[in-house]
Amino acid sequence: MRSDQVSTPPRDLDRGRGPEDTVPPLTRIIRDALDRLRAFDRRRPRVWNTAVTGFWTVAAVLDYTSGGWRHTAHEDVTAPEFLVLLMSLGFSLPLLWRRTHPLAVVLLMTPISLVNVWTGAVVQASLLQLIPVFQIVLRFSFRTVAAAALLFVAPVLSGGFRIPNSWGQEVVSYVWGLVFVVLLGIAVRTRREYTEALVERAHRLERERDQQARLAAAAERTRIAREMHDIIGHNLSVITGLADGGAYAARKNPERAGQALDAIGTTSRQALSELRRLLGVLRDDHPDAERTPQPTLDELTPLIERVRRAGLPVDLELHGEPTARSLTPGRQLTVYRVIQEALTNTLKHATGPTSATVTLTYSRTHLDARITDTGTGAGRAADTEEAPLAAQGIMGMRERAALYDGTLEAGPLPEHPGWRVQLRLPLEDTHQ
Repeated sequence: MRSDQVSTPPRDLDRGRGPEDTVPPLTRIIRDALDRLRAFDRRRPRVWNTAVTGFWTVAAVLDYTSGGWRHTAHEDVTAPEFLVLLMSLGFSLPLLWRRTHPLAVVLLMTPISLVNVWTGAVVQASLLQLIPVFQIVLRFSFRTVAAAALLFVAPVLSGGFRIPNSWGQEVVSYVWGLVFVVLLGIAVRTRREYTEALVERAHRLERERDQQARLAAAAERTRIAREMHDIIGHNLSVITGLADGGAYAARKNPERAGQALDAIGTTSRQALSELRRLLGVLRDDHPDAERTPQPTLDELTPLIERVRRAGLPVDLELHGEPTARSLTPGRQLTVYRVIQEALTNTLKHATGPTSATVTLTYSRTHLDARITDTGTGAGRAADTEEAPLAAQGIMGMRERAALYDGTLEAGPLPEHPGWRVQLRLPLEDTHQ
């Protein structure tokens, strides 16, 4: 598990409880209610805006009709009652646009607030200015927040200069209300941005996981195709050579023809066994599929013997001795498959009298494998219908070498007709 993922405590897992079961019931009820409320607001924002605006409008009108505004007004109030009603409506009705145009709402309420404190009425609905200020804190830059705070405080400060005894009652309470709303907005905004960042990170991790899964699947398909090509291509080439030789020998030497048929049967059974093992591993419903070891350099001599029986004379030359830092099984498989593919290409594409030589040279840090042949048609598969298969074979050899930081070169011999495949593979603990 990744370190940045939150896991359920082991004791809860042992009891069969998930993360949701560890949340207190009251917290879960409140959270579900808030989630439903947010979902409803996202579906029908106008209904929610109208409900909030209607609630505060009714509260403002009730404050006017009940005369509650007189308890907060100064003694020398100069505002007529109809102006108090208009100011109450002016502070409440613009809330309908508080989320779409909060700055415009604050600008609209600023002159009304100035009239409110200048006349000494000080209706309580003036505190509704803090609602669009809260929306500005949630959505806009701090420069815009500072401008909105100045628009809110300026009328109150001017009223304090006009009515000196209002500083303790109004100015301080308005400023403290503004500070509380700004801090609350910053906290909500920070929490929202943090949650959005977590959600985005989770989505990004999911996309990366899916991409890695697709890349892994593509790499696995390539590996399987490479193995299938090596197994089928080599064994069928050997079988074809044995069949042609057996058909020729049947006319003159029936005993040699019988040996060719036996070799064909042995090669066919080996090919079927390798294919059965490969396909068995791919089946999810067969976990006990046979997983015999992959070919190593110990199987190189039987490989050359099969190629010889197919009609291609092959010489094996060894230079140097394997050191304690011998090749890993994966590297041995790479060398084996490259030699197998090179000899298979010689069997399929070389014409005329042909022989091949496999040379393995061990050094302190590398193993060099060189496969050459003398066929006049080798390397000319681009002019035949088998060009895609030949290209896939060379590409597969290069991919195998690249897996272990090796290099592979393939091309015609410069000094005489024939084909050459050169593999240079570092040992396991070689650092480049």
